[in-house]
Amino acid sequence: MKITDVTLTLFAWDDIPPTQYGQHSRFAGSSALGLLRIATDEGVEGCAFLGSASNSATTDGQGLITHLKPVLMGRNPLHREALVVDLWKKQRAAGVRAIGAVDVALWDLLGKAVGQPIHRLLGTYREAVPAYASSAVLASPAAYAEEAMSFKEHGWAAYKIHPPTRWKEDIKVCEAVRKAVGDYTIMLDSTWSYDYPTAVRVGRAAEEMDFHWYEDPLADQDIYNYVKLKQLLSIPILATEYPITGLDAYQPWIMLQATDFLRGDVAVKGGITTLVKGAHLAESFRMNYEVHHGGNSLNNVANLHVIAALRNTEFFEVLLPDAAQKYGLEQDIVVGRDGLVHVPNGPGLGAAIDFKLIERKKIAVLS
Repeated sequence: MKITDVTLTLFAWDDIPPTQYGQHSRFAGSSALGLLRIATDEGVEGCAFLGSASNSATTDGQGLITHLKPVLMGRNPLHREALVVDLWKKQRAAGVRAIGAVDVALWDLLGKAVGQPIHRLLGTYREAVPAYASSAVLASPAAYAEEAMSFKEHGWAAYKIHPPTRWKEDIKVCEAVRKAVGDYTIMLDSTWSYDYPTAVRVGRAAEEMDFHWYEDPLADQDIYNYVKLKQLLSIPILATEYPITGLDAYQPWIMLQATDFLRGDVAVKGGITTLVKGAHLAESFRMNYEVHHGGNSLNNVANLHVIAALRNTEFFEVLLPDAAQKYGLEQDIVVGRDGLVHVPNGPGLGAAIDFKLIERKKIAVLS
């Protein structure tokens, strides 16, 4: 089998509601996703999505075609590990998100070639995973409390707060949510917004309120202060979601004991391959590897396949609101009344792409 073509169809994503997660991510209006297709001489095709509501596929799309397509053409797509090694040599030119999309498409192609879902190829550990709701920034402590109660009542496993990132207000939000939900699993993701003294203040408050974890309180590469923070607090620290990079970036976090859990997703860590290696690396230190939202619907399906093959991931993240996160599939991932999401069992990713929508919204084809 040989790769005969690589194309990226850009398609419009309109009517995205105004959405904010801390100070780092604010967006609204329109974006573009890219449907990546890797074709072969045997008619088997692998697909992936590139882009998100906040990061248009136009940003990374041309780099994928210019720098990664030549690496793939004429190669055997089943030699994925060899291909991935060569793709990472193009990281500086093409970017990690583009590598991640290609890697997901290669796994999809492999699953279709052998007639198995990706989680079976990785080694299935489970077929259903507890889901948690991950808030946007809301208008008031009362709004967070109301939303958290709604998800608790609908049977979801947990609720995570993205606070306003003004520390006194953030503590008030945490207090309001804990008071509303009682004995229910809640987490805090402060989106890299604090300096060390502020991170201590908020962390102690979250610790007293028995939060499940304390995520990204400090700048994403502030390892020095993460070490100090972890030594001071007993609440588990969750870091390493960013920077956007590969497997080797986890080394100092583990060696310096700067975080309790590792973090990543197929977009920001370069695909399924890196995610699985990162999770197994964490497992060797008896650490959890919590998988972050993937930025688009098909990435989340890829994330779910990986989680289904891991024993050291606790949850599946559902980032809110839905209208800023779900697009391009005929049927998206659904959380059941039992609070679980179920991994698809069709070949490859096993998700039905909405090709009619993509054709209607088509902007351009890069090839």
